[in-house]
Amino acid sequence: MRILGILVLTIGFLLIIFNGFDFQEEKQVARIGPVEINRKEDRHIDWPIWTGGIVVLAGIGLLIAARKK
Repeated sequence: MRILGILVLTIGFLLIIFNGFDFQEEKQVARIGPVEINRKEDRHIDWPIWTGGIVVLAGIGLLIAARKK
């Protein structure tokens, strides 16, 4: 339980530090016989900072629960 708490706490801090990530998605626009036309689209996924705060609090809660056993 203690290791899980440390892991959740670390993930929470990473969510606070890195508030999103970018990636490229390739979509097929048209296909005419053996010829394909594709388009690359830049995408961004982000999350609010308070999400990381909630995960940090959950990690602290797990550490406290592991300590009481």
